[in-house]
Amino acid sequence: MSLPALYGLLVVAILFEVLGTSAMQAAQHFSRLGPTLLMVFCYAVAFYCLSYTLKVIPVGIAYAIWSGLGIVLISAVGVFVFGQSLDRPAMLGLALIIAGVLVLNLFSKSTFH
Repeated sequence: MSLPALYGLLVVAILFEVLGTSAMQAAQHFSRLGPTLLMVFCYAVAFYCLSYTLKVIPVGIAYAIWSGLGIVLISAVGVFVFGQSLDRPAMLGLALIIAGVLVLNLFSKSTFH
């Protein structure tokens, strides 16, 4: 599998992780069956896709991208879907996470072997 395809699979892992985390919020401590099953399914897909990318992408880099972008996306879901708010320090922190992911991908020679 080509490197761009593996990064695409990493994006799929991120999206399923965000969907699973959103379902966790809706599951209300596992008291709602539908969201709980959706959460389990999404996390299974996310971890499968993430593990597949580790054939080429180093684990630290893949996990940094996966968790960093997941944090940013789930924060956006919190704002737009669950009506949560972010203050300026939170937004600055999220911007720094995005900057870190960009530095890893644009400037680091560690992003693939």
